[in-house]
Amino acid sequence: MITVHHLENSRSQRVLWLLEELALPYQLVRYARDPATMLAPAALRAVHPLGKSPVLVDDGHTLAESGAILEYLVERYDTGHALSPTPLPVDSPERLQYRYWMHYAEGSAMPPLLLSLVFARIRAAKKPFFVRPIAENIVKRAMAGFVGPQLKLHLDWMEQSLARGVGWFAGERFTAADIQMSFPVEAAAVRGGLEAHPNLAAFLQRIHARPAYQRALAKGGPFALSAG
Repeated sequence: MITVHHLENSRSQRVLWLLEELALPYQLVRYARDPATMLAPAALRAVHPLGKSPVLVDDGHTLAESGAILEYLVERYDTGHALSPTPLPVDSPERLQYRYWMHYAEGSAMPPLLLSLVFARIRAAKKPFFVRPIAENIVKRAMAGFVGPQLKLHLDWMEQSLARGVGWFAGERFTAADIQMSFPVEAAAVRGGLEAHPNLAAFLQRIHARPAYQRALAKGGPFALSAG
């Protein structure tokens, strides 16, 4: 039996979704965030030394990192390639795009989104009155000089990429790359809105309507990312 150590409102929602798409049975161990810090509980360190989620245990193997877990599940269980390209040829357009988006999600898309969250929390944190203007100036400069332009760059790139095809990142059909990409798109919707990116907004509507996505929510609990 596959076991998923699942932290609420986290990347591990993608693992549950993929398992539901593959119709694989699994055991769910749920963890709540610390209400004060919003960090994972210490109990997760007993599962993996970093104390992060998701962690998947299968056939004696313990795997961390959502992208690595998704790739493992697809390679082991998606034998009909319903959610992934065929392994050969290795340079097929679909496989190259699939590999790119599987790694882009965390490697390039998430860092500016994480920085926007960090600076939003700095702005909202309680501070002595004499520190407030200094902190606000730092946040404004960082958002205007780096984080904001980077967010626009990546959102525009994702928007343009969806416009080239039929609404999926790796080609003409839904794949695990779309599951992997769902987290940065969900985060962008919460932290900045997608009014200027209708293709990304439509992508969210399509994935939210998938029965497997809805089953994953029912089992994993409500999925509500923080805006700051």
